[in-house]
Amino acid sequence: MENLEKIYVVDTSVVIEKAISRMIKKNEIKGKILIPRAVLAELEHQANQRQETGMLGLEELQSLQESKKKGLIELEYVGTRPNPVQIKYAKSGEIDAMIKDIAYENDAVLITADRVQAESSKALGVKVKFLELKLPKTQLEIEKFFDDTTMSVHLKENTYPVAKKGKPGEWGLVRVGDKKLDSLEVQEIAKEVVEYSRIDPESFIEISRSGSTIVQYRNYRVVIVKPPVSDGWEITVVKPLKQFKLEDYKLPDKILERVKKKARGIIVAGETGSGKSTFASALAEFYAGNGRITKTVESPRDLVLGDEITQYSKNFTTSEEIHDILFLSRPDNIIFDEVRDTPDFKLYVDLRLGGSNCLGVLHSASPIDAIQRFIGRLDTGMIPSVLDTLIYIEKGTISKILTLRMVVKVPEGMTEADLGRPVIVVSDFNSGKAEYEIYSYGEETVVIPISGEETNPLKSLAAKEVARELKKICSDVSVDLVSNNKAVIKVPSMEIARVIGKQGSNIEAIEKKLGLSIDVQELGKSSVSEGKEDVRFTVNEKKNFLGFFVDDNLNGKQASFYIGGDFVFSATVGKKGEIKVHTKSNVGRSLMNAMNLNQEVSIRV
Repeated sequence: MENLEKIYVVDTSVVIEKAISRMIKKNEIKGKILIPRAVLAELEHQANQRQETGMLGLEELQSLQESKKKGLIELEYVGTRPNPVQIKYAKSGEIDAMIKDIAYENDAVLITADRVQAESSKALGVKVKFLELKLPKTQLEIEKFFDDTTMSVHLKENTYPVAKKGKPGEWGLVRVGDKKLDSLEVQEIAKEVVEYSRIDPESFIEISRSGSTIVQYRNYRVVIVKPPVSDGWEITVVKPLKQFKLEDYKLPDKILERVKKKARGIIVAGETGSGKSTFASALAEFYAGNGRITKTVESPRDLVLGDEITQYSKNFTTSEEIHDILFLSRPDNIIFDEVRDTPDFKLYVDLRLGGSNCLGVLHSASPIDAIQRFIGRLDTGMIPSVLDTLIYIEKGTISKILTLRMVVKVPEGMTEADLGRPVIVVSDFNSGKAEYEIYSYGEETVVIPISGEETNPLKSLAAKEVARELKKICSDVSVDLVSNNKAVIKVPSMEIARVIGKQGSNIEAIEKKLGLSIDVQELGKSSVSEGKEDVRFTVNEKKNFLGFFVDDNLNGKQASFYIGGDFVFSATVGKKGEIKVHTKSNVGRSLMNAMNLNQEVSIRV
C-alpha cells in the first residue's frame, strides 16, 4: 500500500467515480486531503444542470466528511472559487489548471482518473497518482428486471415497474415488481447506471442534458427523463432480444439479390418496435462479413455490431464533420440509424448523391409514408436517385418492398396526351405492379394510389373521356363502354332531359365529338350522387382564384356546385377543405356573376 505521502489533492474525475472513499476503506490512503473549491463549484454546476455526475460527486464529498469525523483522514477545502467563465469552459481545461496549481503549491500528490490531467501534471513536476478505474464485477439494478423474453423495462416514480415481454409485434406488458418505486429509488437506479457507464470501457453517456440523459450501458440503451421535462423521474431500458443474421430472414433469392447488389439507396421503415434496427444490424454485419468497409451514423449509438464496424455518433459532432469523415474514409456501405429531422435527411441525401451506398432507418406508419417524408426536402425528380428501394418491416419480418423509378408518361387518371410529364412510379418489388405515382401538379407534389383493377387501358381512357365530357352538364355520371363504338351512360333522373337536350341536340353533339353511340339511362339509387347534402362554405377571392372553403374533414370528397338549384360543375375537395376556381374560366365567371346578383350558390357533397 502507498502511504508515504501525507497530502493529497483530488480532482473532479475521482470524486465523481467515488474512488477516494473506496481507497480510504481499503486503507490505501491516509493523511490530509485537499479539495479544491473549483471541484465543488464544477459539481454544483453539474447538479444544477440536473446531471447525475454532479449529484454523484456531491455525495462523495459528503462521504469524505463522514470519514473526517471518524478520524480516518484530514479534510480541507482550498483555493478560490472559479468564475462563471472558468466553469463554462471547464472542458477546455480551466478547472484542471486551477487544480494542478493547488497540487504544485502544496507539494501534494494529485489523485486523478483523467489521463490527460495526469500527463500534463507530470509535465509541471507535480506528483501524480493515476487511477485506472476498473468496473466491479456486479449486476446493476436494471439488469435484475430482465430475462430472456424481456424487450424493455419501464420504471417511473410512484408506479410499479413493468416490462414488455415477447417479440416485436407480439408482446405484452407485465409487472416485474411487487411494490411501487418512489422518486428516490428511481434516482438511485439512474445514478448507478451513469456511474458504472463512466467506468465501463464498453459503455458511454450518449447525451446528458438538464432534463434527460441517454446512456448506452453495454447492450442496454437507457433513457433517463426527469422534471421539468417529465412529470416525474422515469427510466426506460431497451435491450435487443437476439442478434439476427440476414439469412434468418429467409428472403427470396430475388429480394436477396436486390438487397445485396442492386439497391444503393435503401430505406428501412416501420413503426416503433417493429424490428427496423435489428434488420439494419443484420444487413450491416452481412456487408462487413463480405469484405466491405461498413460504418454507421447513429443518434444515439444503439446498434449491436461487431468491432470491425465503426459506429459514429451525431451527438458528439456535427453533420459537417460526419460528412467530411465519411467522404475522406470512403466506406463501401453506410448505415444511417435513424433519419429523423431535416438535417438528418440532408446528410443522408448528400451522402447518397456523393455516390455512397446508403441504408437509412426511419419511423413510418406505412410504406408510402416513408417515401412522402422525402417530399419537400428535395426536388421530386431527385427522389429516385436518392431512394431506389424501400423495405417495410412489420413484427420483425419484411412485409413489403417497394422500388422507385422515373418515367415520362401521362399520369394515371389523366387522358390528354399533352399532360405527359416526369412521373415517379412506385412499384411492388415482388409483383412488379405499380402501386403509386408521384408527380408535380401545379405547385403541389401529389401521391396518387393506382387502382388494382385489371382493365383495358384504351377502354378505361375512353370511359374517362366520356365521363369528363358529361360532367360538364350533369352532377354525376356512370359510364359503361359496352363496345368499341357504344357507351351506356347513367345520370340522375332529374338531369336526363338536360343531358339529352332539345330534340336530342346535346347528346348528338357529344356523340359527334367523341365518335361514340351513347345510350342514356337513369342512374340508380346506389350511385354516390344520391344522398348528397348541402354543406356550409366560405369564399375568398385571392389574385385570379376564388377559394371555396368547406370542412377540412371533406378532403378528397366530390363536391357539386349549383346556382339557383341548377348544376354548374363538380370538383374534388383539396387540402384544408379548399376548392379553387379560376376567375377567368367560364365556371368562375358564372359563380362571380351569381354572387354579385345575390343568387343562391350551393355546394353539395
